[in-house]
Amino acid sequence: MKLTTREITLTALFAALAVVAAMLVRFGSAIVPFSLLPFVVLLAGGILGSRLGALSMALYVLMGLIGLPVFAKPPFGGPLYVLSPTFGFLLGFIAAAWTTGILLKQEENDSYWRYALASLAGLVVIYLCGLPYLYVIMNFYLGQSMPVPKVLQIGLLPFIIPDLIKALAAAVLARQVRQRLKDAVSPAATDSPGPK
Repeated sequence: MKLTTREITLTALFAALAVVAAMLVRFGSAIVPFSLLPFVVLLAGGILGSRLGALSMALYVLMGLIGLPVFAKPPFGGPLYVLSPTFGFLLGFIAAAWTTGILLKQEENDSYWRYALASLAGLVVIYLCGLPYLYVIMNFYLGQSMPVPKVLQIGLLPFIIPDLIKALAAAVLARQVRQRLKDAVSPAATDSPGPK
């Protein structure tokens, strides 16, 4: 997969935005912390497209796994973070950026509704990856009995409303950015207004 200089720059930019979102905007002592990461993830998929959006989030996760302190919860990085109850959400970020981007691949319909549905689908993917991983780690690795309702109580219910707001905000911003990019290029280049 050969990337242009522009694609490399955009991918690195969104990986850096993910680091900022995780490090500067996080609070709560719960197992699953509140952060702005879902907003950045969905924005990456909406603006960069499926391939680069997923790649930017994969780069963010890789930075953490090699030991950089970029994750939202202690120990903030390192290979053993794969055993953290929240690591499934990080994997979900990669899949969510890809999902959001792939749903926006066709350019005919440029409506806010389409962007909103793509972002909401990405948000669903984050939870589909994160919640089962949380359940498995808590019950089978940490040995703490945590039934499914409890997993939903700590991993879904406190976050669903803020995350819906983040998803819709990401959809609006992504649509506006993509529209401006489309308007900025010449008519001859409108077949591919943004990276895929």
